[in-house]
Amino acid sequence: MTKERQKPINFVLKLEGNVLINFNIVAFTHRNIGVSEIGKLHIEDVKQQACLTTLKESLELQELMFLSTCNRVEFIFCTEEVVDYSFLLKFFKTLYPDFSDEDVAHYAKSADLFSKIDAVEHLLSVASSIDSMVIGEREIITQVRNAFDTSKKMELTGDFIRLVMRQTIETAKKVYTETSIATKPVSVVSLAYHKLRDLNIALDARIIIIGAGVTNTNMSRFLRKHGFRNFVVFNRTLANGQTLAKDLNGEAYTLEELKSYSRGFDVIISCTGSEAHIITPEIYEQLLQGETDRKVVIDIALPQDLDPKIIEKHHVTHISVEVLQKISNQNLMERSKEIQHVEEIITEAIFDFQHLNKVRTVELAMRGVPQKVKEIRETAVNEVFKTDLDLLDDNSREILDKIIGYMEKKYMSVPMLMAKEILLKK
Repeated sequence: MTKERQKPINFVLKLEGNVLINFNIVAFTHRNIGVSEIGKLHIEDVKQQACLTTLKESLELQELMFLSTCNRVEFIFCTEEVVDYSFLLKFFKTLYPDFSDEDVAHYAKSADLFSKIDAVEHLLSVASSIDSMVIGEREIITQVRNAFDTSKKMELTGDFIRLVMRQTIETAKKVYTETSIATKPVSVVSLAYHKLRDLNIALDARIIIIGAGVTNTNMSRFLRKHGFRNFVVFNRTLANGQTLAKDLNGEAYTLEELKSYSRGFDVIISCTGSEAHIITPEIYEQLLQGETDRKVVIDIALPQDLDPKIIEKHHVTHISVEVLQKISNQNLMERSKEIQHVEEIITEAIFDFQHLNKVRTVELAMRGVPQKVKEIRETAVNEVFKTDLDLLDDNSREILDKIIGYMEKKYMSVPMLMAKEILLKK
């Protein structure tokens, strides 16, 4: 009996799956643009889905991720187009239709561009905080991870950005675990709290807060989080003071009422924008209410809110912004010493990612093999050898099914292993 000749099936290893060649990052940070200008690039949460989806579809981006923090906006994407000035003009005009032509041109010229493996290295540096305005800022790893999760939920990302982000998060965790990049505090608020904690202040200490701006708000909430509970807020605008006092379960008064406050204090935390001393010797005497024990004044204002004459006359532990800034600078120097160690970890991570990407490239290129093998089996069983198989008894057919099944699995796994070995050797 003549058999129908099976037409050969060609398996072509296509390496288009290597999206690394199409990987790009457009970044705006404190290094290349002002913070106020970065602010214009932020997109409200409720608008992100529509804006970013339109951008992805209009520019035919393969994948897209949007990272936005208080001093950083980055666009992480894959595209087959060349990312140059012309591309960026289209990019920003599409994403920000309300921008003027001058604005679009400005952002297109100011952007920092990273591509291929340089883009991967940049993302690793960002998550590891050595690209941050404040080196060792731990918050950035959470911000990067949340940005990916949000973009993924919006169905903007794909397999490659998933792969990059997995390596990025693992590397950042290793950096924070194996180096001292984030161990010494550098923010004024954090340093002020550590100073206060070192003084063993009781958690029920009477704390007067003068000023309800961002710095004092962060400081007071930090104190409440760590157990302090007795707060009184004085602020020029009563409404703002009441907002902070409500958050602290405290009381609020106008700044004018400070000079008549009579319930005493243990700690004063002051940060206003006044050019004159807010806490004069007369006001300080009133606040003391005859108490003679040592008090603590954390004065984070510039110029300082506490009149220097008070320090000369009274028992005061004065923690000034100048003192805190010196400690901050010292700690930044200590953190900077760790940068080389972090860079070594990142270099190793880049090598690992290149290997991982090559393996994934083979997997994507070979993903059609199992289906092709199944098609060959179906053709052989149902067409080419159908008549011969119909003549077999049940036992023989069962044995043949086992042999074919075994061969099928090998034909799926062996080409994959061989392709990986060949590519990785290259």
